[in-house]
Amino acid sequence: MIRNRVTPDRVIRTVLPAEAADVVALHARARATYYPDGLPQDGTDWLAAWQSALARPDGRVLCVVEAGRIVGLASFRTPEGAPADTVKLFQFHVDPEHWRRGAGTALHAACVEEWQADGRRTAVLDVHVDNRRAQGFYRRHGWVPEPAEPGDHHLTMRLSLAAE
Repeated sequence: MIRNRVTPDRVIRTVLPAEAADVVALHARARATYYPDGLPQDGTDWLAAWQSALARPDGRVLCVVEAGRIVGLASFRTPEGAPADTVKLFQFHVDPEHWRRGAGTALHAACVEEWQADGRRTAVLDVHVDNRRAQGFYRRHGWVPEPAEPGDHHLTMRLSLAAE
C-alpha cells in the first residue's frame, strides 16, 4: 500500500477525516467547470458523501497537497459485485487553478502504483460526457472508452493494469 509520496513541491497521501470540508470545496470547484449552467442541485449531501468515502474500510481517498493545500483528490475501491481484481475510480479531481501543472498526472501515477501493488488487473471509471478535458486526460494515460448509449450522461472508461 502506498502511504506517502513526497517531492520538494508536493505530497500525495491519504485524506484525513478532518479535511472533508476542504475536499467538498475542491470537488465543487472542479465539477463546476463542466456544468456551464451551474452545478445540478440533486439533493446530494456532498459533505456526508465524502465523509462516508473517507470512513470506508474497503476504499481509499488520496490527495495531492501543495503548499499545505489539497489541490487534487482521488477516491477508489472495488465496486459492488465486481471481481476483486477490479478497482473503480469513483472521483478524480484537480483544483482548476492547478490544471496542467502535473498534480493530476502525479496523482494518477500514485493510484496506478497502488492498484498494481494491490494486484488489481482492471480499473474503470465514469466521466461526464461533456467533460472533454477529463476524457482527454484519461486517454493520454491509457484509459479506453467503452461504447456509450445515446442519451447517456456518463462515459465508462477502462484501464488495463500491467502486472509488475
